[in-house]
Amino acid sequence: MDLRIFTEPQQGADYDTLLAVAKATEALGFDAFFRSDHYLRMGSADGLPGPTDAWITLAGLARETSRIRLGTLMTAGTFRLPGVLAIQVAQVDQMSGGRIELGLGAGWFEDEHKAYGIPFPKEKSARLEEQLAIVTGLWATETGKTFNHDGTYYQLTDSPALPKPAQAKVPVLIGGHGAVRTPRLAARYADEFNIPFASLADSERQFGRVRAAAQTAGRSPDDLVYSNALVVCVGKNDAEVARRAAAIGREVEELKANGLAGSPAEVVEKIGAYEAIGSSRIYLQVLDLDDLDHLELISSQVQSQLNGA
Repeated sequence: MDLRIFTEPQQGADYDTLLAVAKATEALGFDAFFRSDHYLRMGSADGLPGPTDAWITLAGLARETSRIRLGTLMTAGTFRLPGVLAIQVAQVDQMSGGRIELGLGAGWFEDEHKAYGIPFPKEKSARLEEQLAIVTGLWATETGKTFNHDGTYYQLTDSPALPKPAQAKVPVLIGGHGAVRTPRLAARYADEFNIPFASLADSERQFGRVRAAAQTAGRSPDDLVYSNALVVCVGKNDAEVARRAAAIGREVEELKANGLAGSPAEVVEKIGAYEAIGSSRIYLQVLDLDDLDHLELISSQVQSQLNGA
């Protein structure tokens, strides 16, 4: 089971805070550092000192880390033109020595678009399908040849399809709860399917839909990685769990029901239950980015047990 650290910087984190978390992620043996792509806080957080851009952050981290994978859950398709996004991701992949992964979603949080003057189209899902075709098509175009796309929303003419990523294939993540379009897009374009904040039953059901869609598309369902994103709150004892839950404004029992919370043994057991229904990677949503002791505890008492199993 791969454990990855997943951050939500729009809730309040500057680059230096994210750098500290990324360096701890690397030093403590986690597989990857991922971040959300949002420009506005959610809920009761004050959001100070303000938003950071996902791909600018990852470009910096690409030069300040050496081992961990880096990526987004999920880049909002509404924020960037697909041709520009292909250039950005390829460049950051080069800067990292080939450690980048692209999670790409349709975008959904209308308020952040209003706050920063970003268009919020109605046909986001249909646009996402074209965006996936363009980004992956540009990267796959042989050097020296050109890429063209004449779609409903985007037209590219004689693109040199440059630059190329350092990796022969940048892993693409697609995720969500949609019952039809999401599995179909995952079957066609994804290297990994991720379902965020879902129960065991809902995860198993959605994994089944994606596997069926892959088979229908003539692809082996086992070609894809299946993963979950879940909030994490671990403590050595009940008091520590309660303190960490309070720090992120959540209740312990709610976290235990909907995430990975409790003692290391409890969290290991629940991760095992997700593994049993087909998940091989967990993105641990860490909401208190100043609590690096939390990461150390997860590394020493959760990850170590999983690795030893």
